[in-house]
Amino acid sequence: MDDCSLEEFRRRWQEELAQAQAPRKWRRPEAAERRARRPEVVHGRSEQASGDPALAQGLLEGAGRPPAARATRAEVQDVASRSRFPRAREGAGGGEQLVDQLIRDLNEMNDVPFFDIQLPYELAINIFQYLDRKELGRCAQVSRTWKVIAEDEVLWYRLCRQEGHLPDSSISDYSCWKLIFQECQAKEHMLRTNWKSRKGAVSELEHIPDAVLCDVHSHNGVVIAGYTSGDVRVWDTRTWDYVAPFLESEDEEDEPGLQPNVSFVRINSSLAVAAYEDGFLNIWDLRTGRYPVHRFEHDARIQALALSQDDAAVATASAFDVVMLFPNEEGYWQVAAEFEVPKLVQHLEIVPEARRYPVAIAAAGDLMYLLKAEDSARTLLYAHGPPVTCLDVSANQVAFGVQGLGWVYEGSKILLYGLEAGRHLLKLGNVLRDFTCVNLKDSPPNLMVSGNRDGRVRIHDLRTSNIALSLSAHQLGVSTVQMDDWKIVSGGEEGLVSVWDYRMNQKLWEVYSGHPVKHVSFSSRSLITANVPCQPVVRNADRDNFTPHRRHRGLIRAYEFAVDQLAFQSPLPACRSSCDTMATHYYDLALAFPYNHV
Repeated sequence: MDDCSLEEFRRRWQEELAQAQAPRKWRRPEAAERRARRPEVVHGRSEQASGDPALAQGLLEGAGRPPAARATRAEVQDVASRSRFPRAREGAGGGEQLVDQLIRDLNEMNDVPFFDIQLPYELAINIFQYLDRKELGRCAQVSRTWKVIAEDEVLWYRLCRQEGHLPDSSISDYSCWKLIFQECQAKEHMLRTNWKSRKGAVSELEHIPDAVLCDVHSHNGVVIAGYTSGDVRVWDTRTWDYVAPFLESEDEEDEPGLQPNVSFVRINSSLAVAAYEDGFLNIWDLRTGRYPVHRFEHDARIQALALSQDDAAVATASAFDVVMLFPNEEGYWQVAAEFEVPKLVQHLEIVPEARRYPVAIAAAGDLMYLLKAEDSARTLLYAHGPPVTCLDVSANQVAFGVQGLGWVYEGSKILLYGLEAGRHLLKLGNVLRDFTCVNLKDSPPNLMVSGNRDGRVRIHDLRTSNIALSLSAHQLGVSTVQMDDWKIVSGGEEGLVSVWDYRMNQKLWEVYSGHPVKHVSFSSRSLITANVPCQPVVRNADRDNFTPHRRHRGLIRAYEFAVDQLAFQSPLPACRSSCDTMATHYYDLALAFPYNHV
């Protein structure tokens, strides 16, 4: 209808309402009597036209609108079509036009735009994808149409990917992703409960009888260890197969037990690297075999070793030289870049997620360098200050602790450097003792955890540059630390491994061994700890039958929290191997897994 007809309709509507409100109290009994004498009408599509004029007449006389029954889908579509295409006027009378217009207005009020009528299904999915699982559950209770949309497989597959469940799966792998999501959530809750209640399985990895542990590293449940005998072993704790293979050296003519000590070991998903005291470096490909694919030699002892987490890139520091290695397109290893620094390198890390060529961070005394293998350039990040005490690197940031100048002048602190911005971002902490370890790459967003010589574990808030939480975790210094979204696992120089729920500021449990804790790595379902002696017993060639006592060998433990007690014959698989291949001293395991549950 045009604007003139609309204005005329509104004016006449207001006049009739004013005339109806004046004698309403006198005509209300008559209207009630007329409604009482009104014949009953059977609801149906053929009588809908006759019911609408009576409803309109009742509304004009001041009567309330009776509740209407829920219309079916066909009726709603018919009403919607009639509201879009109004009928032609049959009469010229003003009262008849007014009633027809009122009927059309009522039909437009009843036309509710549901997704199955006016909005395509794909657009509805795009709208619902911004909802979380609670909001999807509430939308599923609105109607059957909304329930079908809220339980679509695409939405629940997206939620599984966001929560980190089954990251390598495709949408066609399962038929009901909502059920898979519920199972993953229940499993996650079970794992968290097992962590808190100290429920699970613990095993001590098999040691070499005539050797002392030198260094340990792990990646996604795969553990590598180097010994004073020159042996390198690898375990896969994800399959409970603890019969570890030896990674052989290239010199097959060397007699067993005459190889140099292992200085450092590193491992990722495809490579294993070991550095020896005589300056040699072995690189193994875990997918091809137990013999090294590349062997590199330095003129002096290797002081630092770094391996990329996700790429095939290795960096070593020997004397005043830093060498970066990576394979070419044909798979042959080559020297990508070689740098010379004025001081000895104590800390070395490779920046993860580099584009094409590896990028490394090297700390040499009071100098900090950014080494790029692409153009063989080095950039000085930090110079002429206190010495660097610890280092960690993420994809776009570098965190390193610097030694303090005394409480009167300036305390120890952690400097945060932005690789993308190319400048210093934050100065964290200001404590008396030196920082011994920092973990940036494994921490939640906007948080960072560090350990100090005063025995405290601190959580730093990168948004405010403040210390969010400080825990008195160890008697001596903190040697290693890691955190996730709710817990902290730290290792101390006194040999104590502590597990904390930092949201509640509460210690969950702890385990003690005689040697300092040099390595801690955990996931949602497992925990790897390594106690490495401070000064490994040096092998003497004059001793033919030298076997160190088990208290001096070092210790590697694997904790599994995904096991269910009902899935095993024994109540608690505290010992997974036979006594002839594993040490049988479990007197201190009661601190972690009490025997009253066995």
